[in-house]
Amino acid sequence: MPVIGIDHVQLAMPAAHEDAARRFYSDILGLVELPKPADLAARGGVWFLCGAVQLHLGVEQEFRPARKAHPGLVVDKLAPLVAALTEAGHNVKHDVPITGFTRIFTEDPFGNRIELLEPDH
Repeated sequence: MPVIGIDHVQLAMPAAHEDAARRFYSDILGLVELPKPADLAARGGVWFLCGAVQLHLGVEQEFRPARKAHPGLVVDKLAPLVAALTEAGHNVKHDVPITGFTRIFTEDPFGNRIELLEPDH
């Protein structure tokens, strides 16, 4: 099998909004920011570590948010994240559980759809 894993998932973001990305992905969701390679840093955007996979936000000049396509991020405790998202003004939509998970949808500051899943214990 030639494909053996996923290195990263990339979402688009508008130019010059890296601080908003940091507030959402790092401050609220708790992801660790990764330094971008020097030859890519001038393009803008920001990268985060999400378990063994990276989540990249890349600048798109004619930005349009991803309303259907989305990453599904597994979380340890969903309730505190829902509270933090709500307090920060992000809408939270509860969805039907799927086997083994409780889940919600929210949007990042740019309107990209984000799914958060908490495994049932």
